[in-house]
Amino acid sequence: MERLDKVLSNLGYGTRKEIKALAKEGLIEVDNKIVKDSGMKVNPDDMEIKISGEVINYRKYIYLIMNKPDGIVSATFDNYDETVIDLLEPEHQAFKPFPVGRLDKDTVGLLLLTNDGELNHRLISPKWHVDKVYYAEIDKTLDQNDVQKFKAGITLDDGYKCLPAELKILESNENGSRVEVTIQEGKFHQVKRMFNSIGKNVVYLKRIKFGPIDYDFNLEEGEYRELSEAEVESLKNPKCS
Repeated sequence: MERLDKVLSNLGYGTRKEIKALAKEGLIEVDNKIVKDSGMKVNPDDMEIKISGEVINYRKYIYLIMNKPDGIVSATFDNYDETVIDLLEPEHQAFKPFPVGRLDKDTVGLLLLTNDGELNHRLISPKWHVDKVYYAEIDKTLDQNDVQKFKAGITLDDGYKCLPAELKILESNENGSRVEVTIQEGKFHQVKRMFNSIGKNVVYLKRIKFGPIDYDFNLEEGEYRELSEAEVESLKNPKCS
């Protein structure tokens, strides 16, 4: 059981003072009974709560998929740049979600956000072997030699040896290459640094898959949506990782 005002405040319906005022005006109902005491204890999982006749959609955790645009920082706060949290509606910001892993400021594509810390840890920890797939455009030619180097584990500039990764060459010629890269880690600037280590540069990078979740072509850059129950379940199921 939780205080009614705490439940509603956590869902972004206002401060406790504002919710107290709503209750005094008779605008809050619990199981079809008007409630004037905003401090009453409720079980939001079992009780129907309405504000101004509208049933609230209570959930403890929130799971979002965003098509991250270029120039946006994957952080909850930044002193200088706009963050992915700034792109969320207030009703979703109220859950205090955070990015699952990071995408560089100039990297676009699939970004998951949640306030479920346990799931976040599972998805970003290398020991769970969750695939992250990227589409990349490279400034130079690539060949099977490079594929083998990725498979063996690239050593980064700081001496760290990456886990084996899959490099799939989609197209390669004198003008550059288009590839897909699958990794199970999330080191700082990892994909870019992996290519730098073999003398190539990434000119465009887009994440297209995270575990069982695919890039959503229906989302414009900067748009997002809540994951479906089936999608959330697939993330929580270790078989899908």
